[in-house]
Amino acid sequence: MPPSLNPTLVEFRELSFGYGEQALLQSTSFCIPRGKVTALIGPMGAGKTSALRLMGGEHRAWSGQMLFDGQDIGPMDRAQLYAVRRRMGVLFQFAALFADISVFDNVAFPLREHTDLPEALIRNIVLMKLNAVGLRNARDLMPSEVSGGMAKRIGIARAIALDPEFLMYDEPFTGLDPISVMVIAGLIRQLNDAMGLTSVFASHEIKQTLKIADHVLILDQGKLVFQGSVAQAYQSTDPLVYQYINQRPDGPVRFNHPAVGIEQDFGWQSGQKDKPTAPA
Repeated sequence: MPPSLNPTLVEFRELSFGYGEQALLQSTSFCIPRGKVTALIGPMGAGKTSALRLMGGEHRAWSGQMLFDGQDIGPMDRAQLYAVRRRMGVLFQFAALFADISVFDNVAFPLREHTDLPEALIRNIVLMKLNAVGLRNARDLMPSEVSGGMAKRIGIARAIALDPEFLMYDEPFTGLDPISVMVIAGLIRQLNDAMGLTSVFASHEIKQTLKIADHVLILDQGKLVFQGSVAQAYQSTDPLVYQYINQRPDGPVRFNHPAVGIEQDFGWQSGQKDKPTAPA
């Protein structure tokens, strides 16, 4: 099947990756279906952001493959990777706007970097992208003059400036008030459908995440523990999936860090009656 007809746009095949000698993802395999919104969720430290960085070629796998439209990103040289990234857009966790240039120039940056378009056309594209996120009249502001929610929307406008096929969002709801969360969630869904995108976003905001997602991936301790639809996620009997989806405090994901028994830590004898007490 030609890559353009492949129903899977992104695929991890037995991929392992980590930092230093510490493995983070371990022989992980999953697919991101073309044209859908995929939610990448799981406990903190599960490897979600690292997975996004592997998709964009920022990191290279230790072993296994990261396929984009059927092509393994791992062996690509700089020029090949640059061409593939031209087909991608990214919203970074804290928007990552350039602080010393205007909103307009932030959105124009990828157009100036990747194309030879005349400035008159760049201006029109930038205004169209800002209009799509409701911020056309904020074009002359500096990043320090906008709110957190506005900064996220400006980041989305920059991410779609080149009309990408694939859009990645890293924690798009972090630090936002409830109204802004709903606005950003709506934008992710609307832009995906209107522009015919494939989208993936890492998030801890379960309610809004599952409202807009078509496909769900759940990572835990570097391994895939669930892949399927939102309905299948809610119906799962896996203890970790149930705990995470239903936001339960008790289950496989523990709040307390593993430790030896308190008696052993304080040197108490088993059954000792006169244990030291804290001062009043």
